[in-house]
Amino acid sequence: MKNVFLSRLSRTLLLLPVVAGSVAALAATPAPDALPGKGLAEHNFFYAGEAKEENMYIIKGGRIVWSYTHPGRGEISDAILLPNNNVLFAHQYAVTEVTADKRVVWNYDAPTNTEIHTAQPLGTNSVWFVQNGDPAKFMIVNKTSGKTEREFILPVKNPKGVHGQFRQARMTATGTLLVAHMDLGKAVEYDLNGKALWSAEVPGIWSVKPLPNGNILATSNRGFVRELNRQGQAVWEWTQTDAPDYQMTSLQTATRLANGNTIINNWFNQWSNSKLDRANPPVQAIEVNREKQVVWVLRSWTPPEDLGPSTTIQILDEPNSP
Repeated sequence: MKNVFLSRLSRTLLLLPVVAGSVAALAATPAPDALPGKGLAEHNFFYAGEAKEENMYIIKGGRIVWSYTHPGRGEISDAILLPNNNVLFAHQYAVTEVTADKRVVWNYDAPTNTEIHTAQPLGTNSVWFVQNGDPAKFMIVNKTSGKTEREFILPVKNPKGVHGQFRQARMTATGTLLVAHMDLGKAVEYDLNGKALWSAEVPGIWSVKPLPNGNILATSNRGFVRELNRQGQAVWEWTQTDAPDYQMTSLQTATRLANGNTIINNWFNQWSNSKLDRANPPVQAIEVNREKQVVWVLRSWTPPEDLGPSTTIQILDEPNSP
């Protein structure tokens, strides 16, 4: 029991939102009574989040049109709706692909003492992922043969602190790999031989994504989202102070839309918060424009549209949104 308590405490401390070395200031209430945008009808999107149950949803026309609860152990840190309508998701102790009719068609179990928190497709028959562990690895696995097609070792701060090493990573259009080194507090770009090509300090980094303009969008659980240029300079930044009316307690991912707006998720930690106040719940995501004005808010905790905690939001209205 003591070890379980310490594990949950470590998870909570790791994910506490910090701004300028202190706990982020919170709004008096989670959100204003009147929320901008059209609620669930604002976008069609695929949704999943780190939670005690592995739940995923597709929302279209303001309603859940598909849902799936995976009967596995672990938390969903990364998930993508594929062009064939299958879903590929990394859920700590495995990477799994399920069909629209909820059949598991591929699975890779994380070896003992390892975790997998990010995975994406490569071509039509391979999957790449980052495997936290000692050593930590980037791997490409062929789904048909099960063979490892490529791998290289990734540096970490603490080889034994497996859970806190990495979260999301993404492949760029040129075939390089962007990795959120959570325990090192930086974003690093690698070629597929493992050579570091670029890096930038991002304390508390949770996710990193390439942008069409060549810049990098990094999200930190210390309460900020930054667009970085190739010189490592912040050319755009959003922080909690830019939306003082909203309690943004733990950021994990951000998505840049084609119109320049950015969707920022707000994760609710079910392990440290034993009870959700459904009468006054937190928002699950906000969309802000380049001027940092909030133009849409997602807050949907009421059945039959109870989406649960937010990590991954894939907008389906436009291509290449993950």
